[in-house]
Amino acid sequence: QVRLVESGGGLVQSGGSLTLSCAASGSIFSIYSMGWSRQAPGKQRDLVARITSADNTNYADSVKGRFTISRDNAKNTVYLQMNSLKPEDTAVYYCRVVTSGTTYWGQGTQVTVSS
Repeated sequence: QVRLVESGGGLVQSGGSLTLSCAASGSIFSIYSMGWSRQAPGKQRDLVARITSADNTNYADSVKGRFTISRDNAKNTVYLQMNSLKPEDTAVYYCRVVTSGTTYWGQGTQVTVSS
Protein backbone atom coordinates (compact mmCIF):
# COMPACT_ATOMS: atom_id res chain seq x y z
CA GLN A 1 0.00 0.00 0.00
CA VAL A 2 1.14 3.51 -0.84
CA ARG A 3 -0.20 6.63 0.75
CA LEU A 4 0.25 10.20 -0.48
CA VAL A 5 -0.58 12.98 1.95
CA GLU A 6 -0.85 16.46 0.48
CA SER A 7 -0.96 19.74 2.33
CA GLY A 8 -0.57 23.45 1.77
CA GLY A 9 -3.52 24.40 -0.40
CA GLY A 10 -5.80 27.30 0.38
CA LEU A 11 -7.05 30.71 -0.61
CA VAL A 12 -4.61 33.43 -1.60
CA GLN A 13 -4.81 36.78 -3.33
CA SER A 14 -3.40 37.33 -6.79
CA GLY A 15 0.33 37.85 -6.56
CA GLY A 16 0.61 35.80 -3.41
CA SER A 17 2.46 32.59 -2.65
CA LEU A 18 1.70 29.10 -1.44
CA THR A 19 3.77 26.00 -0.88
CA LEU A 20 2.33 22.55 -1.45
CA SER A 21 3.86 19.41 -0.01
CA CYS A 22 3.24 15.74 -0.63
CA ALA A 23 4.64 13.00 1.55
CA ALA A 24 4.69 9.45 0.24
CA SER A 25 4.70 6.49 2.59
CA GLY A 26 4.22 2.75 2.40
CA SER A 27 5.62 0.18 0.06
CA ILE A 28 7.44 2.48 -2.31
CA PHE A 29 10.29 1.15 -4.35
CA SER A 30 12.31 2.84 -7.05
CA ILE A 31 10.60 6.19 -7.28
CA TYR A 32 11.25 7.56 -10.75
CA SER A 33 9.61 10.92 -10.42
CA MET A 34 7.40 13.00 -8.16
CA GLY A 35 5.31 15.89 -9.28
CA TRP A 36 2.12 17.87 -9.39
CA SER A 37 -0.75 18.09 -11.82
CA ARG A 38 -3.80 20.31 -11.61
CA GLN A 39 -7.36 20.27 -12.77
CA ALA A 40 -9.63 23.27 -13.04
CA PRO A 41 -13.41 22.86 -13.29
CA GLY A 42 -14.43 21.61 -16.71
CA LYS A 43 -10.84 21.11 -17.83
CA GLN A 44 -8.50 18.15 -18.11
CA ARG A 45 -5.82 17.36 -15.59
CA ASP A 46 -2.49 18.77 -16.74
CA LEU A 47 1.07 18.41 -15.54
CA VAL A 48 2.34 21.41 -13.60
CA ALA A 49 5.81 20.26 -12.64
CA ARG A 50 7.77 17.13 -11.97
CA ILE A 51 11.18 16.18 -10.66
CA THR A 52 12.98 12.92 -11.33
CA SER A 53 15.24 10.90 -9.07
CA ALA A 54 18.14 12.52 -10.91
CA ASP A 55 16.75 15.97 -10.02
CA ASN A 56 15.76 16.77 -13.57
CA THR A 57 12.76 19.08 -13.61
CA ASN A 58 9.98 19.86 -16.05
CA TYR A 59 7.46 22.68 -15.84
CA ALA A 60 4.36 23.65 -17.73
CA ASP A 61 5.01 26.79 -19.76
CA SER A 62 2.33 28.63 -17.83
CA VAL A 63 4.20 28.30 -14.52
CA LYS A 64 7.83 28.62 -15.59
CA GLY A 65 9.60 31.30 -13.60
CA ARG A 66 6.88 31.34 -10.93
CA PHE A 67 6.77 27.80 -9.55
CA THR A 68 9.64 25.74 -8.19
CA ILE A 69 9.54 22.03 -7.50
CA SER A 70 11.90 20.29 -5.11
CA ARG A 71 12.11 17.00 -3.26
CA ASP A 72 13.52 15.48 -0.11
CA ASN A 73 14.48 11.93 -1.03
CA ALA A 74 15.06 10.88 2.55
CA LYS A 75 11.49 11.82 3.41
CA ASN A 76 9.91 10.84 0.06
CA THR A 77 8.42 14.30 0.00
CA VAL A 78 7.94 16.67 -2.90
CA TYR A 79 7.30 20.39 -2.60
CA LEU A 80 5.85 22.98 -4.96
CA GLN A 81 6.67 26.58 -4.19
CA MET A 82 4.18 28.77 -6.03
CA ASN A 83 4.88 32.47 -6.35
CA SER A 84 3.17 35.29 -8.22
CA LEU A 85 -0.04 33.33 -8.23
CA LYS A 86 -2.72 34.26 -10.74
CA PRO A 87 -6.47 33.58 -10.77
CA GLU A 88 -5.90 31.14 -13.63
CA ASP A 89 -3.82 29.01 -11.27
CA THR A 90 -7.02 28.15 -9.41
CA ALA A 91 -7.49 24.39 -9.51
CA VAL A 92 -7.30 21.19 -7.53
CA TYR A 93 -3.64 20.20 -7.35
CA TYR A 94 -2.80 16.51 -7.32
CA CYS A 95 0.43 14.94 -6.24
CA ARG A 96 1.73 12.21 -8.56
CA VAL A 97 4.41 9.66 -7.81
CA VAL A 98 5.74 7.43 -10.57
CA THR A 99 7.58 4.25 -9.63
CA SER A 100 9.07 1.53 -11.78
CA GLY A 101 5.69 -0.16 -12.03
CA THR A 102 2.89 2.10 -10.89
CA THR A 103 1.65 5.69 -10.83
CA TYR A 104 0.09 6.92 -7.60
CA TRP A 105 -2.14 9.96 -7.14
CA GLY A 106 -2.92 11.99 -4.06
CA GLN A 107 -6.43 13.00 -3.08
CA GLY A 108 -5.95 16.57 -4.28
CA THR A 109 -5.72 19.91 -2.54
CA GLN A 110 -7.64 23.02 -3.58
CA VAL A 111 -5.77 26.17 -4.54
CA THR A 112 -7.89 29.26 -5.06
CA VAL A 113 -6.42 32.56 -6.21
CA SER A 114 -8.65 35.58 -5.90
CA SER A 115 -8.29 38.62 -8.14
